[in-house]
Amino acid sequence: MQNLDVTLVQCELAWEQPEDNRRQIDEILANSTADTDLVVLPEMFTTGFSMNALANAEEPGGATEAWMTGLAKQYDCAVTGSIAVRVEQGVYNRMLFATPDGVQHYDKRHLFRMAGEHKRYQAGEQRVIVKWRDWRILLQVCYDLRFPVFSRNREDYDLALYVANWPAPRRHHWRQLLIARAIENLCCVVGVNRIGADARGLEYSGDSLVVAADGSLLEDALNNSVATTVELDADTLQKYREGFPCHLDADRFQLE
Repeated sequence: MQNLDVTLVQCELAWEQPEDNRRQIDEILANSTADTDLVVLPEMFTTGFSMNALANAEEPGGATEAWMTGLAKQYDCAVTGSIAVRVEQGVYNRMLFATPDGVQHYDKRHLFRMAGEHKRYQAGEQRVIVKWRDWRILLQVCYDLRFPVFSRNREDYDLALYVANWPAPRRHHWRQLLIARAIENLCCVVGVNRIGADARGLEYSGDSLVVAADGSLLEDALNNSVATTVELDADTLQKYREGFPCHLDADRFQLE
């Protein structure tokens, strides 16, 4: 494995204004001087966490997917974040992972019933791990963070990504659970959240984090509007796993 430079984009989101949000992110990345391997955007970064699923949903291969692919080619990196995507079965909260060579995706499995997401969106079924620059990367979206069985490392990934619109009143949960997922899975964890307020008046505190496998914080974006780049050290991860191989005593299980 080589080291991986990861850029976290933490910003406010314009409510249901995809073009404005894409333009804002273009400007943020253009003003960032760091080279990167992976750009991570928040959940539903084109609209905010809107339940107007059909009105906001794009077709597969639509404007935002094409834009992400363009960014990936422009910066020679991967770009990921979630948007609403409409297919024959319905609308999914879909996390896209775009590289210069194509796009993979993960459909959010755990839908946030307290906001009625389960009534407006279809739940994904498959756990998705992508490979990028020697790293095996687990894709996860927001509420998935509360369900550790689904994200249990079966020695099949090195980095877990969580993209979110996680409200400020539960920021303590967000921060602690990101650290817990890193410790229990012997992996690096990146969590990217938004800041500001949405059209419903919900406040978001950001708190985007990069966490090492031992639970130590490599980056804490606090409540800032920022694009910050962190290098994940492959040797440090491997040596920690070798020195503390608790995965060898993990319980076997099967998801149904």
